[in-house]
Amino acid sequence: MSMTDPIADMLTRIRNALMAGHTSVSLPSSRIKREIAAIMKEEGYINECRVEESVGPQGVLELDLRYGPDGEKVINGLERISKPGRRVYVGSQDIPDVLGGMGITILSTSRGVIDGRAARRQNVGGEWLCNVW
Repeated sequence: MSMTDPIADMLTRIRNALMAGHTSVSLPSSRIKREIAAIMKEEGYINECRVEESVGPQGVLELDLRYGPDGEKVINGLERISKPGRRVYVGSQDIPDVLGGMGITILSTSRGVIDGRAARRQNVGGEWLCNVW
């Protein structure tokens, strides 16, 4: 059975794992999910992301979630913006700041999946995938 929105599934799995207090979450791997996870790791929202190719036809993406020194969540919110039924595109000048710069916007552009700050720096717009804060 195919999944309608794999990115929303990824964000939901991360959200559920955080609410349950898990240290890691496993999900089916794909190129775009790996790139989103790499951005989240680069921005400090997760500790580690690795792919286990030997499991299943597409592999498994394993994310190690990050918590503060007192066990507080580093990721407070995940929001899917562009959906299969309603795609949202933004130009380089229209990329919003999430919580006044405290969060990140993740975009799919002609130069790959990048965060909003990098897209503004490179003067490139694209499909607004999600926000993380």
